Amino acid sequence: MATPRSLPASHTTRTLLLALAAAFALVLGVTLTAPAAHAAAPTRVDSGPELRRGGSGPEVAAVQERLSELGYWIDGVDGLFGFHTEQAVVALQKAAGIARDGVVGPDTRSALAGGVRPEATSTSGDLLEIDLDRQLLLVVSDGEVERALNTSTGSGQPYEAADGGERIATTPTGSYTVFREVDAWDPGPYGALYRPMYFNGGIAVHGYPVVPPQPASHGCARVSLAAMDWLWESGNIDVHTTVLVR
Repeated sequence: MATPRSLPASHTTRTLLLALAAAFALVLGVTLTAPAAHAAAPTRVDSGPELRRGGSGPEVAAVQERLSELGYWIDGVDGLFGFHTEQAVVALQKAAGIARDGVVGPDTRSALAGGVRPEATSTSGDLLEIDLDRQLLLVVSDGEVERALNTSTGSGQPYEAADGGERIATTPTGSYTVFREVDAWDPGPYGALYRPMYFNGGIAVHGYPVVPPQPASHGCARVSLAAMDWLWESGNIDVHTTVLVR
């Protein structure tokens, strides 16, 4: 007589086995859970739709995360492409030497994917470097750029000074030290400066509502209002901080 072939477990048998396993789990105080679903693949930054101010979604959040990872200052990762995200994108574009339009297109995505970061000139100490060519303000520690911010310095254009004479709006190069701070809007002959840190006469690092990608000030180094708050609160600028303008 032929030996019967083994048959696969029936649905009833599988149900019984599961019921027994559940019973043992209850006795042992263990909770049975279904296998976890596979995590969603991370959003890529090297390709995708064009992103600009006013946009939102996971693609924006991915760009924000990458900007922060590379050291560009950004006011949080929230998936909303606002003013500060645009400022960080402009800073990246300046470091990469590409169009400074604040829009995340193919060239900007390539810079994100390639890990473009500005480099410091100094090799030791904690200081700020103002890169006039690229219009970047760099927070530097022992030769490493910790944070890069969009800035706007002296426009190079003539203007009428407070004494009636004509001046050229420049930010002189050199190594300076912050000697005075004002923790408020500080009225001045050319408008109020937000929480300024003066390092060369009336020239300061300060907050301003408008920070264009090109030089536009009378000589100061502008950053956004929120960025200036961060510089104060993080301790990266204070009286006695070295400011290297190059």
